[in-house]
Amino acid sequence: MLVGIVSDTHDNLDAVEWAVAQFEQAAVDVVIHCGDFVAPFSATPFEGDWEFYAVRGNNDGEWALQQTVEGFGTYLGQCGRLTLDDTDIAVYHGTNRHLREALVRSGEYDFVCHGHTHQRAHEATDGTVRVNPGGLPIPDADDTFSVATLDTASGSVDFHERG
Repeated sequence: MLVGIVSDTHDNLDAVEWAVAQFEQAAVDVVIHCGDFVAPFSATPFEGDWEFYAVRGNNDGEWALQQTVEGFGTYLGQCGRLTLDDTDIAVYHGTNRHLREALVRSGEYDFVCHGHTHQRAHEATDGTVRVNPGGLPIPDADDTFSVATLDTASGSVDFHERG
């Protein structure tokens, strides 16, 4: 199964549309948004021919975001657990570094997907792989906007960077 992972789109429709196009081109089966849509209008473009899951980010204050996502996908709240093709995945925005690290160290997950820092990450710790797809560039950050794809069969993670 191919999983698209995105985070920290912050109402930037150009970035959202680019992410959706990347996921369509890759023919992903599932899309996970790790939070910080900001407003509901920037969630609706993710409605597609895939399962969709999202968590709340620290900038997601709009009360209608949950209702909007639940119109076409699954809103996991602050944090969620998914099992896709026997692969256990924790999804959390990542606001609290200690909680994020505890999810990785718990040994309960194959992957921990998060955002918040706006910087790509892909690292393994004792059998758990932490994946941050990145986010919109923030001041003093070298990264450009990117998304990730995860192949649950092989465990490979690829980043797709917006030019």
